[in-house]
Amino acid sequence: MKANTLPDIERARFNMIEQQIRPWDVSDSKVLEALFSVRRELFVPSTYRSLAFSDLEIPLTIPAGETHQTMLTPKLEAKFTQLLQLKEDDCVLEVGTGSGYQAALLAHLARGVMSIEIDPRLTAFAQLNLQQAGINNVTVETGDGSNGWGTTEYDAILVTGALPSIPDALKYQLCEGGRMVVVVGQAPAMTAYRVTRTTAASFETTPLFETVIKPLTGVRPSKFKF
Repeated sequence: MKANTLPDIERARFNMIEQQIRPWDVSDSKVLEALFSVRRELFVPSTYRSLAFSDLEIPLTIPAGETHQTMLTPKLEAKFTQLLQLKEDDCVLEVGTGSGYQAALLAHLARGVMSIEIDPRLTAFAQLNLQQAGINNVTVETGDGSNGWGTTEYDAILVTGALPSIPDALKYQLCEGGRMVVVVGQAPAMTAYRVTRTTAASFETTPLFETVIKPLTGVRPSKFKF
């Protein structure tokens, strides 16, 4: 269907994908299908719903109060999703739930997502959004996931806020062959990396692109290292 024959909201979604996301080299057909299927507008605070498909970070100001957190731009959410190279039987750990939209994208492509959010108000917000969107393979729990969560190994890990370094505890929560996407550094110098666990004791770390996102909530700046 052509964009000019779509209802307004679907035209806006189409334009988001074609004008913001595809030009960022997001071409995986399954990721693009997820972007069309998962209704981003359901995860945006009502005050900012008109900006649901805009190329900007949206403040997560919710009825429970100001959180000082934001949704990532659509192109970053899509790019991170593609870089994880998800398979339908994968189990995913997400650190930093926010509105729940990124978790919803991941859940569309994987078997299940465990998402950890440090702010209990956003835990409740994300849970409600996921329920309203009919997504039942995401579990959202409240806590600090910056150094891992539990003892389960995951096929993929996504950290949605910048870290000063990559914690070993998170790396060792990857199963062999597992992939983690994480942004490392401090503004204005941040780099997105993919970490792949190649054997039980070795990892391959690949720089991907430069970007700037907000630090993961609750993580204190420290000396840059790997």
